[in-house]
Amino acid sequence: MNEPDKKTIYDFIHKQKIAVLTTVTLESLPEAAAIEFGETVELEIIFDTLVSYRKYQNLQNNKSVALVIGWDEDITIQYEGKAQELDKDQQTEYQEIYFTKNPEARRWTKNPGIRYFKVIPTWIRYSDLKIKPWKIIELKF
Repeated sequence: MNEPDKKTIYDFIHKQKIAVLTTVTLESLPEAAAIEFGETVELEIIFDTLVSYRKYQNLQNNKSVALVIGWDEDITIQYEGKAQELDKDQQTEYQEIYFTKNPEARRWTKNPGIRYFKVIPTWIRYSDLKIKPWKIIELKF
C-alpha cells in the first residue's frame, strides 16, 4: 500500500467529525445515519450506537457498511468495510481514540445500551475535486 496515499486519506478523515454510515436491513435495504466517529492510523472507523437503534440491529445481521466522509472542501471519502462490535477487552483502547475526537460522547458510557464498533476498511476512494486534474486515490485492503 502506498503510504503517502494512506497518510493523505488519514489526514483528511482526521479533520472530519461527521460521516454518513449506511447499514443493510434484513430485507437488504439500505439505511443511512449521520454519526460522529474516530479513526485509527490503520484507517479503521470507530463509532458508538445504542442497541435500540436501527443500525445496531442491522449490524447484528450484516456487518457490511459504507460511509461517506466530508465534502466541504470539495474532497470526499467513499469507504466500504466490515463492522466489528468491540468486546470489553478491546473497548477501552478504541474508546480513547473515539473520545479524543468526541469528548462529549463520554456522557453515554454509563448507558447500559451503548455499544462500540470499529469498521475495518475493505475499499476506500479519496476524491479531491477542487484541483485539475482531480486527485483520485483508491485503496483496496
